[in-house]
Amino acid sequence: MKKTVVIGAGPAGMMAALAAAQKKQSVVLLEQNEKPGKKLFITGKGRCNITNAGDMDALLEHVVTNRKFLYSAFYAFDNFRVIDFFETHGVKTKTERGNRVFPFSDHSSDVISALQRALKQAGVRMRLKTKVRELCVEEGKVCGVLLETGETLFADAVIVATGGCSYPQTGSSGDGYRMAEACGHTIVQTEPALVPLTAKEAYVKALQGLSLKNVKATIRHDARILFEEFGEMLFTHFGVSGPLMLSASSIVGQKLQKQPLALTIDLKPALTEKQLDLRILRDFEQNQNRQFQNAIQGLLPAKLRPVIVELSQIPPDRRVHAITKEERGRLIALLKAFPLTLEGTRGFEEAIVTRGGISTKDVNPSTMESRRIKGLFFAGEALDVDALTGGYNLQIAWSTGYLAGSSIE
Repeated sequence: MKKTVVIGAGPAGMMAALAAAQKKQSVVLLEQNEKPGKKLFITGKGRCNITNAGDMDALLEHVVTNRKFLYSAFYAFDNFRVIDFFETHGVKTKTERGNRVFPFSDHSSDVISALQRALKQAGVRMRLKTKVRELCVEEGKVCGVLLETGETLFADAVIVATGGCSYPQTGSSGDGYRMAEACGHTIVQTEPALVPLTAKEAYVKALQGLSLKNVKATIRHDARILFEEFGEMLFTHFGVSGPLMLSASSIVGQKLQKQPLALTIDLKPALTEKQLDLRILRDFEQNQNRQFQNAIQGLLPAKLRPVIVELSQIPPDRRVHAITKEERGRLIALLKAFPLTLEGTRGFEEAIVTRGGISTKDVNPSTMESRRIKGLFFAGEALDVDALTGGYNLQIAWSTGYLAGSSIE
């Protein structure tokens, strides 16, 4: 029986080990942490957004980097096969807004437990607290791995599924990049992706903790629109976060390394400026003797009101019946385009995924096997592929892991 070593017991590694075991391989799964799926445990705020239930076009559209490289992997093990796998292994699922698929229990631990049960049933041997120092390669073919302890594990095939650099507290250290580079692979420069954004304005601190739903965010460089989407966002002490801003970071992150960008938030996207003006006039009519700062309670969340009042340059104590049409126009403009200046991204400690990694040019997309080293395969976040939020990055992990494991002969 041929032997396969899989490095990394994250989603890609566990799926790769299962697929290799189905090919009648003797599989050893190595994990440097004290338990498998440490990063998987915290994904989706502990709920684990397993995949996305959209069609294949939607899956591919949400891939940001090297979309075409993933065609074979996605078709080999698509999102519905992922859902079926977990349902079969005792994890009932549910589909929420945006076709996001979660375990019905909302517990990522159920997903990890299902994978562990499947690994045990498949006869995969897992070794925890086991760190790999380097890949063993002879005459252009992988022959095993050298552990930090000095022990060598011989193998006919090795799958590198070590993850990226995001959430380093879970053990993601970029080791896979170092191992791959040492045997001749190109590493595309890594950077944080799906990461909160920093903003220049001091008033973001006053808005810290405020969550906005159903708003439209537009990010521009001069007059050119780089990103425009509806969704949910969150203000932080340093800037903005939440699903909308995390997705934006994957589109504009590289641009932000070169110059600041203008973000405007449409707080009332369902209303045209004319409709919003009528709404404000109606509110003012009902509160005509009240001060401006107290007359917009029904219009905005409490934390946002003093900031809007200040930016509107309308005296907070002015009676609303005395507010001019010009002043009302400034208020409308603010509500339809609340301004922020984005200055950069936060670091890997807060990033959901890593952009960059092992160059896809060095990997056969039909098998995930290295084009440089025979018998060496790559899967998951170690590769230079990433996608937007919504279950797409985990789908990449499941698909590339499955394809790598099932391609071993």
